[in-house]
Amino acid sequence: MNLLATLQDIVGADHVLIGAAAQPYLTDWRGRYTGQALAVVRPASVEQVAQVVRTCVEHQVPMVPQGGNTGLCGGATPDGQGNSVVIALARLNRVLQVDTADDTITVQAGCTLREVQQAAIEADRLFPLSLAAEGSCTIGGNLATNAGGTQVLRYGNTRDLTLGLEVVTADGEIWHGLRGLRKDNTGYDLRDLYIGSEGTLGIITAATLKLYPQPVARCTAMLAFNDLPAAVRMLARARKGFGAALTGFELISHYCLDSVTLQFDQQKWPFDVSGRQCPWYALLEISDSESADHARERFEAVVGQAIEEGDVVDAVIAASIAQSNELWHLRESIPLAEKQMGKNIKHDVSIPVSRMADFVEQTNAQLQAAFAGVRHIVFGHLGDGNLHYNVAAPAGSDETAFLQLQPQVYRLVHDSVHAFGGSISAEHGVGQLKKDLLPLYKSEVELALMRKIKRALDPHILMNPGKVINSADI
Repeated sequence: MNLLATLQDIVGADHVLIGAAAQPYLTDWRGRYTGQALAVVRPASVEQVAQVVRTCVEHQVPMVPQGGNTGLCGGATPDGQGNSVVIALARLNRVLQVDTADDTITVQAGCTLREVQQAAIEADRLFPLSLAAEGSCTIGGNLATNAGGTQVLRYGNTRDLTLGLEVVTADGEIWHGLRGLRKDNTGYDLRDLYIGSEGTLGIITAATLKLYPQPVARCTAMLAFNDLPAAVRMLARARKGFGAALTGFELISHYCLDSVTLQFDQQKWPFDVSGRQCPWYALLEISDSESADHARERFEAVVGQAIEEGDVVDAVIAASIAQSNELWHLRESIPLAEKQMGKNIKHDVSIPVSRMADFVEQTNAQLQAAFAGVRHIVFGHLGDGNLHYNVAAPAGSDETAFLQLQPQVYRLVHDSVHAFGGSISAEHGVGQLKKDLLPLYKSEVELALMRKIKRALDPHILMNPGKVINSADI
């Protein structure tokens, strides 16, 4: 029996997509990568995933796992050879268990992040992972890239929120590892190998995740600063003043806020004239376990002192949940505003917080010297040192011509990141976009270990080839 007929027998003919029906799965969210595939297969259970993998191995066909297809580095897009099968996991979308005694939730990989958040809320719990794409990104994709988001400062990345996994290996076996244990030191931590591996070692089909108590109250504010060092000092002040209650500290440049309000009429500047003239802003949030009054008192005390001492120029403290949502909506609309304004050269980097201000100042200057007039679109999670340091063409210039300079811009920015002791990928992964850059910034020892792991867990070299590591180097 040929490959497509066998796949149809496994998942049903309606769930083996070819031709025009497969096209939506072949281009990434940014529209940067478009590939080809023999078929897109949509299994409905872990057993079907395992059967599909075994069939592909038998036919020596490469496999590309795909979740919500919201990634930014082309990690879930097939290459142009047209010899692979895309395994789309959207039908594995059940919440399997919520355990409020253990504070865990077990879900299949095709659940969207918002569905997991909602299931936690219905159990009077919090699942704290939060991303702009949470309505469409899936838990499988979050795990595959070790997604971060806006609450890493308190709760950590996706890896920190995960207790157990169910995985279909590259040989088509099923690892039943959905344990909700906080402590399990019985050998190598297989869970952490698969998280962040971008589907290059196996396919995550379900996960047991941590839940937390719902906070009694949240307090949110937008703060304005005259310079980036003042924002860094405010972060240190907030950590000291709020401790574990500090859940978010999002850095936003003036350019970013201005772009959002220009692109979306319903979005308004939260400040008057004085605050609106500042070059930097931060969205700060705390979660309180006592009361709304207690949260606001703490908030006003810490922020008030920062205003008195001159670090904060202006502050808007949300007086209601609706106002808090409006402030967060400004932050979450930045990627959409960017997309509407045109393509730019994106960077997802991490820098030690203590060196952040110097990195931005020096790298901005280097870019202006090399590419005069470029626009700096800088925002991100200052609390954990993660910047989305994006570079747009000079106003009125040829965008297509500027995008051709991406290799030079990448080299300049990533060399600076490396010099400051940072990482060229903080939360978006490597995918296709950065795989050729890893040898420039990782030691040969690190790369050799990664290749050994790949060969050991994917001996046929069929799992998401051409992502993270160059297949020719394995």
